[in-house]
Amino acid sequence: MTKISIQNTSWYLNNQITYPGAPAEGLLMNVRMVNATFEDRNRTDFDPTANTNTFIGHIPNYYDHGIRAFTLCLQGGMPDYEGALNSAFNPDGSLRQDDLNRVASVIHACDQQGIAIILGCYYQRQDQVLENADAIRQGVINTARWVSEQKYSNVMIEVANEYAHRGFTHDITRDPEGQSELIQLAKETAPQLIVTTSGMGSGRMAPAIAEAADFLIIHFNNTDIADVPDRINALKHFEKPILCNEDTKINARGAEVASLCVQHDCSWGLMRSRVNQSYPFVFSGANDDQQTYARLKELTSIENS
Repeated sequence: MTKISIQNTSWYLNNQITYPGAPAEGLLMNVRMVNATFEDRNRTDFDPTANTNTFIGHIPNYYDHGIRAFTLCLQGGMPDYEGALNSAFNPDGSLRQDDLNRVASVIHACDQQGIAIILGCYYQRQDQVLENADAIRQGVINTARWVSEQKYSNVMIEVANEYAHRGFTHDITRDPEGQSELIQLAKETAPQLIVTTSGMGSGRMAPAIAEAADFLIIHFNNTDIADVPDRINALKHFEKPILCNEDTKINARGAEVASLCVQHDCSWGLMRSRVNQSYPFVFSGANDDQQTYARLKELTSIENS
């Protein structure tokens, strides 16, 4: 069994600091794999179970290159076409068992490998599935309860992906105070859970969310590499782990920003959107982005400390 925990601003797996003796000691290098559990209920030409199993088959290779967390989402991510119906939630906020089964298979595989999961609840373009704010609240409660009842000690909750995105329609989802309420709901439902939410690609976070969250998720998609240190340093006074779990910089630029984040005590996460998130999804371990994964392996290895 794998247990993820936080001590001060450092990450621990099974009560041992991550990457001991390596440049990335205490950090949690991660990859966004939200469509590893994808299902579009509007189409019949896609096998969601086979897609998930393909990803699971490559988990050991991602691990070997320093990855210790994957981001999943109960509403997936943008598959590079509009109109997909990809939601583990029913309109009332209850959970769909078929979707949970795929998510559970990834959680179990990661648990055996020593990898944590950042499990998102809501994604823009999909929150419309839920009928109102109470359903949004109930969805968070049900997710936290499911994780707790399954005794998943390697799972953390990310309430929403880029909560301020215009693709969200419910006010409670788009508002910092609403996000803070949802974070608290999850924590009240399952006090042992680590809970957070994420902002936009500018690398900034609303103070109300930073106060409520157990760790701070920022995105660097739209952030110039030169601005990354300032974005990280602006959040350090909250004295919580800072983690990027979405950055579309790839190849040499991905390697560069990964190193820069480690230098400034920020965990970094790759989003290889055209490979892992756009249909048809491809999961090939380090072959997804050889330069970036080579750098991640260096940053997480003792011989490079």
